[in-house]
Amino acid sequence: MSIIQKYLTREIVQHFCIILTLVVAVYLAVDFFEKIDDFMEAGLPMASVLRFFLFKIPLIVAQILPVGLLLSILVTFGLMGKRNELIALKSTGVSMRSLFKPVAVIGIVGALVLFGLSEILVPDTMTRANRIWLQEVKKVSAVATREKNIWIRAPRSIIHITHYDTASRLIHGISVHRLNDRFQPVERIDARRGRYENGQWVLEDVLFQHLDPASDAITVTTAQRQAVSIDFVPADLKKVAKTAEEMSYRELRTLVEKARTEGYDATRYRVDVQYKIAFPLVCLIMCLIGTGIAVRGTLREGLPVMVAYGMAVAFLYWVVLSFCVSLGYGGILPPVAAAWSANLMFMCVGGLLLLHAE
Repeated sequence: MSIIQKYLTREIVQHFCIILTLVVAVYLAVDFFEKIDDFMEAGLPMASVLRFFLFKIPLIVAQILPVGLLLSILVTFGLMGKRNELIALKSTGVSMRSLFKPVAVIGIVGALVLFGLSEILVPDTMTRANRIWLQEVKKVSAVATREKNIWIRAPRSIIHITHYDTASRLIHGISVHRLNDRFQPVERIDARRGRYENGQWVLEDVLFQHLDPASDAITVTTAQRQAVSIDFVPADLKKVAKTAEEMSYRELRTLVEKARTEGYDATRYRVDVQYKIAFPLVCLIMCLIGTGIAVRGTLREGLPVMVAYGMAVAFLYWVVLSFCVSLGYGGILPPVAAAWSANLMFMCVGGLLLLHAE
């Protein structure tokens, strides 16, 4: 690596560290003031509060990393242009495209770091943070693995849900164990699936088993469709269900296989698996686009305009990515196309910007 490339790498890394530190600090401060009332109401000790925010840092870094790289590249090239360093390099025969080599290396390293964070750190730390928030702050007595095997403890019942579809809000394989005042089982309800309609759960293919405490006789009845009062709502299930970014690639692959084997719709999981691989490449894409914008704009627009262009492109990328992923969830696009379309489109945009950088 040449002296110029080492200098450029050092400047980008320094600016990235400054941007990352500032954004993480602001993010944590805003989140703290939003949740401080809940912490005080729950009587959560300061040690648990600190652990909660410490566990959230890896997720924040993973979310900020691509935009941080983009901003650090724009700022670095903008300051070099302001100091006429780019003019000096160009006058000595240094190609602007050659400056992209260290930036590409930074983008690749950033992609690997982002994948490592989302694969190793984020699933574990967010599980711990959610446990503190749900159990110690919100006092939610429920546990889950993604949308599968959800257990809920209500005041007089224990509920198990085999699978919860967040898109259609359908529950599958539900069992409700009702208890009396002495915590003895008096009734069990089993259903193939259920849907939340008009403020209550409507179950299908229902089996009721009622125990008479006086005679110990069990009464069994069935119903094809029955409205049943159950002590939870879809919002409670959403609280305990993990999101894709809180799970590793291996966990998502396991969910795909289980959903396929058990007969559930695995479309969302297949999209999430592809998204898990595709998203880290956004670091390289942002580096590519940032270099193209910066080298083209340093002599004309100036730093503020370049930063505005970069943020607009980053926002547009997230809009296109979210739109494609939504189409994938709906089954309109194949999982591979849903997760990779935005990367392909913006990789072409960055390549065109770099080709015309001179």
